[in-house]
Amino acid sequence: MTDRLTKLEAGMAVLYGGDKVTHVSPELANAFQPGDHVIVVQSTGDLLHIPAAIHTTATHAVDAAERAFQAFGAITDEQITAFYNEFAARLADDSVFGPISAANEADVANARERGQSVTRLVLSDTMRGDMIDGLRLWAGTASSRDQVIETIPHDGWSLDLVRSGLGIVAFIFEGRPNVFADATGVLRSGNAVVFRIGSAALGTARAIVEHALSPAVAAAGLPDGIVSLVDSPTRAAGWALFSDSRLALAVARGSGAAVGQLGAVARQAGVPVSLHGTGGAWIVAGESADTDRFRAAVENSLDRKVCNTLNTCCIVASRADELVPAFLDALAKAAANLGTNPKLHVTASAQPLIPDSWFEMVEIARAEGRVVEPQSEPISDNRLGVEWEWEDSPEVTLTIVPDQATALRLFNEQSPKFGASLIAESREEHAAFFAGVDSPFVGNGFTRWIDGQYAMNRPELGLSNWQFGRLFGRAGVLSGDSVYTVRSVASQTDPHVRR
Repeated sequence: MTDRLTKLEAGMAVLYGGDKVTHVSPELANAFQPGDHVIVVQSTGDLLHIPAAIHTTATHAVDAAERAFQAFGAITDEQITAFYNEFAARLADDSVFGPISAANEADVANARERGQSVTRLVLSDTMRGDMIDGLRLWAGTASSRDQVIETIPHDGWSLDLVRSGLGIVAFIFEGRPNVFADATGVLRSGNAVVFRIGSAALGTARAIVEHALSPAVAAAGLPDGIVSLVDSPTRAAGWALFSDSRLALAVARGSGAAVGQLGAVARQAGVPVSLHGTGGAWIVAGESADTDRFRAAVENSLDRKVCNTLNTCCIVASRADELVPAFLDALAKAAANLGTNPKLHVTASAQPLIPDSWFEMVEIARAEGRVVEPQSEPISDNRLGVEWEWEDSPEVTLTIVPDQATALRLFNEQSPKFGASLIAESREEHAAFFAGVDSPFVGNGFTRWIDGQYAMNRPELGLSNWQFGRLFGRAGVLSGDSVYTVRSVASQTDPHVRR
């Protein structure tokens, strides 16, 4: 017989991780009510409180998605195509988009009042266009549902390996309205989807659902719940969603710490995860680097702050005298393009090569506004992996390394193992770089190419790093058509076949 938890007491001991103990705080004890849930994160001992009403909200969203997924067999590919076309047409219609734009402006204003970054929150004309283009891409993409991958013949029978929908895919993302359109790509491969978005963008999400998404679902004749929003501003809604063992896949995008915690919650529930949190790309300038190519790669990797923005630059010592000035020139130009000053962090090896003027006090554009601080600051050699979440002032780390092998070691040890680019003219240097770098995304120029829609002509659901190990059987780009399972179907022609 199992008793249900009805109260918590301050100081109560809670076992986690098999041999460690955490304790209930007075705040948690006072907040807990009968019917509430508490998740114990086994890797950290965090106690996550989920009020009963919020747990019910998330559960009902998954209930609806489960019913919709079970009805997928009766849904035609033409209906899914019609959904994408309807969704895209509504986003392209200015009269429909007006309330969505107004909701986004309100979200942006509220975020700025709280001193939060709005880099990913603003639903610009470019983002709107990308959403529409992405939906139209999915409309024109051939269905992969029930696709026979391989046929294995036998005497008297054969076996088909068939692609099928994975199930219910849950997405949690912060202030990224465009993900709303991108993630519906999982319908194309036969999946239902449940969203939860951060409070900063919730108003925008509600408007997209009301004015574009739900009408598109209805117009295409798709079942209710096939695409649904967990309408709650609290983080507890995300914990509740990811702890539901009925999910086939949990996808999280956002800041590293929050994404890591969500991933732990899902894993404990037995749900596979695809995490897209910590980013920040590295550029290494090798022995044979072309100066102009290096300068262009740096500048073109700093047009805005996203996961594939240049974060850390390593220059080999033999080329430092020539390439450091080129780096500073590119960094300054990238900032000038944004109407700001850049921010630089330098290790002890790089500091002697930086002019004194770069250490003066200047205005830096932060999320809370423009602040005066040193343009350059020292950073220790063991902090090269820190990801700088900048607003309008490009922010990077520079270090000088004795050789390319050292740069590779530092990347593999300190970075989140995301994107790496080598600027070099030597084929031998590139071969050694690819062989030695532990990264899913490797290039020879600017880092901003790392994007599913830009590079692969497929709207991405997220970009995975290798911080927690290499990915099994798929690329670092998670796209709608990569979310599937494989079923085995036997066809017996000889009724007398036996083993």
